[in-house]
Amino acid sequence: MAFFCTWCTYTAADLAGTSRMKYPPNVRIIRVMCSGRVDPQFVVEAFAQGADGVLIGGCHPGDCHYVEGNYKTLRRIALLRRVLRDMGIEDERLRLEWISASEGEKVARVISDMVGAIRRLGRLDLPGRRTSWDAEVLPHDGPTEAPAAAAASDGR
Repeated sequence: MAFFCTWCTYTAADLAGTSRMKYPPNVRIIRVMCSGRVDPQFVVEAFAQGADGVLIGGCHPGDCHYVEGNYKTLRRIALLRRVLRDMGIEDERLRLEWISASEGEKVARVISDMVGAIRRLGRLDLPGRRTSWDAEVLPHDGPTEAPAAAAASDGR
């Protein structure tokens, strides 16, 4: 999955397509107004829904149409990587790239590189990992009702 800034990276992806540059077709591109508008929850949700990798593309620092959106993205990604590591998600599954509108070749190269890296890592299967996480957190034996529900059923 890829989140691309409409002004730079998405335009570069359009340039790559119209120039008939070759890159893997298995990336779903979502256009956002600015890379700074990519909420970390979008990335976490993408992984939760089965994405094996997430690519975020924005304008080069200093060239953001919204002045400092890409700086906000840079700070968010640094923090998000920590959370993803704690979830067992490798750093290589999240990638941030600065790509201007004239860099169609770079879009094709970055997408190809990322798809290759994801193939080497294998499937993430985050939805399947939830089962093991639940087993760690949920009690294996004992009451299945919450204490308040059990008290209510006793007539207290």
